[in-house]
Amino acid sequence: MADRIDIGASPEGMQSLALKRANRHGLIAGATGTGKTVTLQALAEAFAREGVNVFAADIKGDLSGIGAPGEPPPGWAVKRAEEIGITLTPEAPPVVFWDVYGELGHPVRTTVTEMGPVLMARILEASEAQEGAVTIAFKLADDWLKDGKREGLLLNLADLRALLTYISENSEDIGKRYGLVTPQSIAALQRRLLQLEMDGAERFFGEPALELDDLLAPGPDGKGVIHLLASERLVQSPRIYSAFLLWLMSELWETLPEVGDLDKPKLVFFFDEAHLLFRDAPKELLTRVEQVVRLIRSKGVGVYFVTQSPTDVPDMVLSQLGNRFQHALRAYTPSDQKAVRAAAQSFRANANIDVAKEIQEMNVGEALVSTLDEKGAPTVVARTKIRPPNSQVGPIPMATRQAMIAKSGVRKKYEKTIDRESAHEILTRRLEQTQREEEREAERQAKEKGRAPAPRRSGGSRTTAKSGSVTGQLGRSIIRIAEDFIQRNIIGTPRRRRR
Repeated sequence: MADRIDIGASPEGMQSLALKRANRHGLIAGATGTGKTVTLQALAEAFAREGVNVFAADIKGDLSGIGAPGEPPPGWAVKRAEEIGITLTPEAPPVVFWDVYGELGHPVRTTVTEMGPVLMARILEASEAQEGAVTIAFKLADDWLKDGKREGLLLNLADLRALLTYISENSEDIGKRYGLVTPQSIAALQRRLLQLEMDGAERFFGEPALELDDLLAPGPDGKGVIHLLASERLVQSPRIYSAFLLWLMSELWETLPEVGDLDKPKLVFFFDEAHLLFRDAPKELLTRVEQVVRLIRSKGVGVYFVTQSPTDVPDMVLSQLGNRFQHALRAYTPSDQKAVRAAAQSFRANANIDVAKEIQEMNVGEALVSTLDEKGAPTVVARTKIRPPNSQVGPIPMATRQAMIAKSGVRKKYEKTIDRESAHEILTRRLEQTQREEEREAERQAKEKGRAPAPRRSGGSRTTAKSGSVTGQLGRSIIRIAEDFIQRNIIGTPRRRRR
């Protein structure tokens, strides 16, 4: 196995990335149509060739071509290979397709508990008060589990809905222990949960949950496996998309052991459309992202953000990205010009390159490249012609994709949803039992009222018989009124809903 992967050629010579420094993260930036996806594909393919697993979000569907050999190579790829002095060898690494909606890949799920209150509140677009309600729901679930009960199992959206309803109906008692939760906050969260369910997001929450070992398992012959998340539909719900990828990074950070700087990473993670993670993100979430990015490298994981401009990434995160691939930027507006200056200032200077000028003049498939050397120092920036991948550029046919999914070793594991007993089922059963007990008590009280002694009848006179009949009708009316009163004011439901 090599200790470096080739990126492309520059006037200074072949540019490469040291595998030992690949866990120091990276940035692939550039305007639309400048070649970011092909750069991502070439890097992912090279990592897999050297035994490094890759997880990447496929935003447009064209990254799926990495699962098929580029045979024959397109004309532009042959020309580029000749320009930089390499030989294209059509081949494809092993690929596993994933899809939150279970349509373009294996279903990928997590539980509400694993997502956590911060990310769940972001998905629900919660205000500060509503985020407090979500936090209380998670705390209540945790406390129930500690007490030996199972009502706290938050697996899917139905469980969260049931628990929020429980909090609303018991707000006075819960407020004394955990803090005030207003009916307005609960109602707003319930509406957002309904919207998520209508958008199909309930498929993402449940079991079997994704196991990280399946992302880290090596491929055949020691090659790395590329895991592609179909994101064409998912990215239309940007908060779910960004929350899922951040959850995955957080799980890797919290689960994997400390390994320091390995000869090569265990996993390289490509986060496309990275600006979605940071847009409108609260300070607490940004702090968490920085913490994960800063510390996850010691777990053997490299994170590469893919976005249009370096300014899409906060400075505290940008400072952690040691390997840079800057494609062309267009400076049409003052904000564009600011982005160009920011990108130019982030590179180690090269006396032969005016970085700010080059950024605006580069052709498609060219990038300014600076990586970390063996000692961890950034190399001088070089204008580089990125090498073409050996795999197919562009999407593979749907039939080919479905055949690969059917042959995958993880298909049976994630194919069917498991719906074990959790908060929704337990709280629903508890409510139904309470309603039955209330109905039985109401019926008992109604029967007792109905046993009042009837007035005595005098023998045989028509007047007395008529009076008794009237009295009997009046008694039955009183009983019906009493039953209705009990049903509406004690049980709280009209008679027609009794079971």
